[in-house]
Amino acid sequence: MSTQPVPKAFCSEEEYLAFERASMAKHAYLAGEIVALTGGTVAHNLIAGNLFAALHQQLRGSGCRVFNSDMRVYVATMGSYTYPDLSVVCGALGTVDERRDTLTNPVVLVEVLSPATERYDRGMKFQHYRTLASLQEYLLLAQDRPYVEHFTRQAGDTWLLTTLSDPSAELVFVALPCRVALDVVYEDVEF
Repeated sequence: MSTQPVPKAFCSEEEYLAFERASMAKHAYLAGEIVALTGGTVAHNLIAGNLFAALHQQLRGSGCRVFNSDMRVYVATMGSYTYPDLSVVCGALGTVDERRDTLTNPVVLVEVLSPATERYDRGMKFQHYRTLASLQEYLLLAQDRPYVEHFTRQAGDTWLLTTLSDPSAELVFVALPCRVALDVVYEDVEF
């Protein structure tokens, strides 16, 4: 997905949520600025969809649920709202209000990288996500080749990076009872 600023002066979080809930399009909220999000490529959608399907199947009955990019995530310490490509919550859903359309306690977040968002996904967005006490894993998936960067939280709030590029390699989750082969994640994607 790519981002485009929406021409609007600074607004509060409450104004953003009211605007977003009435909008037909999706927008992120960063430091008082509303940013329009545009659609992804075929590869982006296949990768996110393949991983969603694999996780959904394996998480049945586990108390964990996977959500696609229609579910917003709120990072309270940064006052930001984002739409990760995938989010996983285990146990009770933490949400900002009774509408239950904005998560506050994901254990896993996934972003499929695009040229327009890669720098942000690796930089400021990951800085924001790391402040979520619930977050245990953050994954960045390339679109142009089978390649995954898998960050896992360690003791002392440090993060361990594991990279995967062999299509037969397995993505093994730490916070979830799941294993997914890269060839499943990248099924039907043309490079």
